[in-house]
Amino acid sequence: MKSYKIIIADDHKMFLDGLLSILKGKPEYTIILTANTGKNIAKYLDINNADEPVDLVITDVNMPDMNGIELNKHIKTYHKKVKTLVVSMLHDAQTIQTLTQDQVDGYVPKNAEKEELLKAIESILNGDKYFSQSIKDVYLKGMFSNEQNLMNSLSKREREVLKLIAQELTTQEIADELFLSKHTIESYRKNLISKLEVRNLAGLTKYAIKMGLVED
Repeated sequence: MKSYKIIIADDHKMFLDGLLSILKGKPEYTIILTANTGKNIAKYLDINNADEPVDLVITDVNMPDMNGIELNKHIKTYHKKVKTLVVSMLHDAQTIQTLTQDQVDGYVPKNAEKEELLKAIESILNGDKYFSQSIKDVYLKGMFSNEQNLMNSLSKREREVLKLIAQELTTQEIADELFLSKHTIESYRKNLISKLEVRNLAGLTKYAIKMGLVED
């Protein structure tokens, strides 16, 4: 049976004790360190991980000195092979989005059932990602809200230009359609690419379709 080395960072003793109790019955998991701050975990990994590799770090988000977001980023920057699982009561869209962008391997709420927590740990150690359904729901809702806010920030003219780009009109054809100069349309196009954070016209087209400006 393969053995995995796990570190836990959480400043709530009751939860930490509960998690230790759950993992105690799993001989394949060895808890090599617990700490109430991410800073202690980061320091331990920086000193020891090269000689004694850690498989998984389970961390809360809210902790003193170095929180779970900062700890995850440190791990993914300096210890790329170490997996990370966030277990926290904090699961707002911004936190989830930041952790996802920083390559966190999993995220479950603290009120998750024991079975789901063990499933998350097993999935991550087997090389998969694991996010609870409630975390996915918050993330998707937040992403849609961000896109909607971004869409609402576009002017009427910017929307018109975006729609015509998605309909595959050339710059000159858009200029003729809107009675504007070709130079003005090119400026709109560049601004849209920057504002919507896409790379090219294909990205603009995909965005327009996603937001319902044109039919797919």
